[in-house]
Amino acid sequence: MNSLERVSLILQHKKADHVPVYPLINSISRKYTGIDYARWCQDTDLCAESIIKATEDLDVDVICSLVDLSVEAADFGQPIEYPKDAAARPIHNERIIKSINDYTKVEPVNPRKTPRMSEHIRLCDLLMKAKGKEKPVVAFVFGPLGILSMMRGQQDMFMDLFDDPDAMHIALEAITETLMEYCTALMETGVHAIMFDTLYASQSIMSKEMWDAMEGPYMERLANHVHNNGCMVMIHNCGTGIYFDVQIKRMRPQAISFLHVPDDCSSFAETKEKYGHQTTLIGRIPPSLILTASAEEVEEECKKDIDTFKKDGGFILATGCEYPANASIDYARLMVQIAKTYGKY
Repeated sequence: MNSLERVSLILQHKKADHVPVYPLINSISRKYTGIDYARWCQDTDLCAESIIKATEDLDVDVICSLVDLSVEAADFGQPIEYPKDAAARPIHNERIIKSINDYTKVEPVNPRKTPRMSEHIRLCDLLMKAKGKEKPVVAFVFGPLGILSMMRGQQDMFMDLFDDPDAMHIALEAITETLMEYCTALMETGVHAIMFDTLYASQSIMSKEMWDAMEGPYMERLANHVHNNGCMVMIHNCGTGIYFDVQIKRMRPQAISFLHVPDDCSSFAETKEKYGHQTTLIGRIPPSLILTASAEEVEEECKKDIDTFKKDGGFILATGCEYPANASIDYARLMVQIAKTYGKY
């Protein structure tokens, strides 16, 4: 059974040979080609080569195209810095939305021709051509509100939410129009799913009602577009108290990648009981554990998650957010080993 067959069964809430495993080994894959972070996220060919080599060496079950959270914002004109040892990020003092009046200046762009989104489309094409017949390839897309925060800055954006949300909706509409075409181009590469990062849909950032009003309608449109084109929808959100209920209602995702217990559950066992039949659960090994724990502690945590979520399929063992960029690759290898042995059905 190859990874594509294994994950397909699990997404149907059926049993496979073992629990699929994907420790979100994105940026750390650069170690396989000996390049720094800045080159990894700007050189598409080397990025693809890195991810493919890491996938083959570790034998993970999923490929995700996450590069960094600045890809989309950069193409709307947001200046970005590219550190050699950390993810690309907006230049703090050079936000392109400097006041509420600037929201109305955000216009749709063509993601097929802009510098970073066009290269991300090409990255997905390279990954699909190399591994798409044996591994599910998932394209990673930042949600509209997250992109907007990259262009405005979180603190100022939160103030604007109360002062003039209508102005923000003008920008969110332009961003969503761009993302619709972006998703179309990504799906044309043949990717098996699009994973939307809904950063703000959790208690750690904003209320459920506010998220549903500000981003919910846009995410529903994007998800429907993906579903209507025969592609799967997935969600990533590593916030505390993630809103499973409203996101499932809006987006009908085939899977949710998460780190913390949802806001309406008291435990991971309750999460499985309440949502395990509605969507596939992906997670939820803390990246902090990878950085600080012993091999024995990581193994224990993996086994605990398998015991909690494995029943009747619908579970992929993974880190709850990206595998730490500067950690040892050893624990990723350990996670794969545990899934193949302890995670057998």
